[in-house]
Amino acid sequence: MSILGSLNWDDIFIVPFFKEPSTSTAIAAAAGGIVVLGALAVLVLLTVKGWWKPLWTNWITTLDHKKIGVIYIVLAAIMLIRGVLEAVVMRAQQVSPAPGFLSVEHHAELFSTHGTIMIFFVAMPLLIGLINVVMPLQIGARDMEFPFMNAVSLWLSVGGAALVMASLVIGRFETGGWTAYPPYTGIKLSPDEGVDYWIWSLMLTGIGTTLSGINFAVTIYKQRAPGMTLMKMPIFAWTTLCTAILMIYAMVPLAVASAMLALDRHAGFHFFTADAGGNMMNFANLFWLFGHPEVYILILPAFGVFSHVIPTFSGKKLYGYTSLVWATVAIAVLSFTVWVHHFFTMGQTAHLNAIFGIATMTIGVPTGVKVYNWMLTMWRGKLRFSTAMLFSAGFMFTFVIGGITGVMLANPVISFAAHNSLFLVAHFHNMLIPGLLFGMFAGINYWFPLAFGFRLDEKWGRRSFWLWMVGFYLTFMPLYAIGLMGAPRRMAFLTDPAYLPWLMISMVGALAVLAGLTSQVIQVWVSVKNRESLMVPAGDPWDGRGLEWSLGCPVPEHDFTTIPNITSREPWVEAKERGLRVMEPTEFVDIHLPKNTSMGFVVAMVATVGAFGLIFQMWWLGALCWIAMFVLVLIRSYDTDWEKTVTAEELRADYERHKHVVETTPKVSLDDEFTSKNRGLVIDMETAQ
Repeated sequence: MSILGSLNWDDIFIVPFFKEPSTSTAIAAAAGGIVVLGALAVLVLLTVKGWWKPLWTNWITTLDHKKIGVIYIVLAAIMLIRGVLEAVVMRAQQVSPAPGFLSVEHHAELFSTHGTIMIFFVAMPLLIGLINVVMPLQIGARDMEFPFMNAVSLWLSVGGAALVMASLVIGRFETGGWTAYPPYTGIKLSPDEGVDYWIWSLMLTGIGTTLSGINFAVTIYKQRAPGMTLMKMPIFAWTTLCTAILMIYAMVPLAVASAMLALDRHAGFHFFTADAGGNMMNFANLFWLFGHPEVYILILPAFGVFSHVIPTFSGKKLYGYTSLVWATVAIAVLSFTVWVHHFFTMGQTAHLNAIFGIATMTIGVPTGVKVYNWMLTMWRGKLRFSTAMLFSAGFMFTFVIGGITGVMLANPVISFAAHNSLFLVAHFHNMLIPGLLFGMFAGINYWFPLAFGFRLDEKWGRRSFWLWMVGFYLTFMPLYAIGLMGAPRRMAFLTDPAYLPWLMISMVGALAVLAGLTSQVIQVWVSVKNRESLMVPAGDPWDGRGLEWSLGCPVPEHDFTTIPNITSREPWVEAKERGLRVMEPTEFVDIHLPKNTSMGFVVAMVATVGAFGLIFQMWWLGALCWIAMFVLVLIRSYDTDWEKTVTAEELRADYERHKHVVETTPKVSLDDEFTSKNRGLVIDMETAQ
């Protein structure tokens, strides 16, 4: 084998088109070209604008949890664009006359990358990013417990996403679905680099996610403000804590399964090869030991978002705090007890299926508790339908439909009939689009001012909501119908003419979703363009209820000038009821913040290069990079000059500056909340009187 391992000229994205010109290879070449040209365009823009230095000093080397969170969300946005475009192409393929314009292998690659991207490189970065921005502010912390580890986690996730994007340009991704079941993904049936792209991209982001889970949990345990007991924490902090624990324990089975698959492929092991004593069902068990807790890793943070958005825009205290906490804990615990329902059809006994079916139905109970609590919070409230509130309301209505179909599929008899049909595809998307994406969209619209100091444009936000909502129903309700008619999933084309009208409706829905995503891009562009009229320097643009709204917008690097003493669940609401618009300071003392460092970025990029080497069997490069990583981390561990000091005088000056801004900002009523009059000091006039 050469120094370049299995890498050769045929792996370059444009070569297959010249060798075998077709619509399918042309689309693949165009996708690779977009990646290359896009990367070049970004490099040229950064150079022409002179943005390299600020990008490096303010973002790439940052250890500020808020900026790290923003980078996570930007990564997710980029990958979401690719994921939605792939979905549109797949919808177009299935409404085209058979056999369609894609080859069977290309279609299989598309649905594999779509699932992998949407779960690991859209959903996970979105929720980890939002947690990074918001959670420390809600618990009265100045940063994560492990700021450097936070940066390493980020850049490992970026590295994993970079490998997935690289598969468009060099080689190709795997064709075995996002679950990558063997034996199809074994070396005999998938000898090329596709499965290795899956293994090593997930290995990088999985390590990053596990480190994030540890960081979140320890931060909540150790960094809460004085007086903030667990039962005084905001619900978003509770959902973060439960999510973090799930991350710590659930990512391990995925890492083990991926490592075992890699050993099967390249080291002659036989964990999953039945003809040599292995058992591929071990992979299914390990994967879904990760996969079902993963569903609640994705959904619990969104539940936390709704538990803040709904009370704020209902003008009421959250109903049933204690029951929501215990429902969250119950969901986290039960999520580890239901993984077998993902393979009811794979041969276990009826008794075992019944046990896991009952456990699956049981997990719907605490979820139902949450929905009722949110509805009761809205009951007789002063509802204001901001973009965030619209996504929250849309979630509740739509998510219940997904929950009902989930309870149906929890019945093993029904699962046998529907398991490999488009009914299951519709259910899965019915849970994750409203349950995850709508929650993250609501959270971003709600908390955006904390990071950037201005609100997002409401007009384009509402347009995006309606397009996403209509697009979702048009795309996936028809799949329920034809799934019940027997339409199988994972098919490159469907020939039954009875399916075509439903597939055409689904295609229109996919275009509406794409239009919704486009509206969100326009929303950000318009908001940045008009940011002066959307600025909210006083820091409380929604008459919010959480501690994060006491800090001003954007929140300074050190978060709190003085750490507050917490005596209740809603200290900010109580302060406003006493007529305060700035939290009363405690003691001003010097504080220490971590200095920027490039080491987290460098370590992760070295790991990414090493993973790329392993994908193409350049074993020497992989070994060299892993050694380099160890050396870099060792060097970092001996660095003693890693802190900077913010003096008490600077903190006092910052407090006085924020207080002056608040005192000179005109108050506006809820009626003017979405207008340019809102500068961050919104009050409920009726309550104030």
